[in-house]
Amino acid sequence: MPIEMTRLRFEELVADALDLIPDNFAAAMDNVVVLVEDRDAEDPTLLGLYHGIALTERLSDYGGYLPDRIFIYRSAILDICETEQDVVDEVAITVVHEIAHHFGIDDEKLHELGWG
Repeated sequence: MPIEMTRLRFEELVADALDLIPDNFAAAMDNVVVLVEDRDAEDPTLLGLYHGIALTERLSDYGGYLPDRIFIYRSAILDICETEQDVVDEVAITVVHEIAHHFGIDDEKLHELGWG
């Protein structure tokens, strides 16, 4: 049975996961926001999504763009978790996974690194 958790508590867990990002990586994140949504409209089982231009793909003329967006999907994560610790772990994995995409790391490389 999926765990129930308030949106506020879930957002706190996302903030905690962001705090786990090493300072040098956090400082290198540029023009990106992390948002909590309930579900992705196209794939309701998706746990997270990066939408933007990865740092490795930005050219010298990059500027004036709206921030990249990292979505963390609360209901989808809660659907697969049974305990609060499961949620903590899955949120951390999902946040790291999507931030990796911001840095230009694709799913194949993430799987090689054990984050797939």
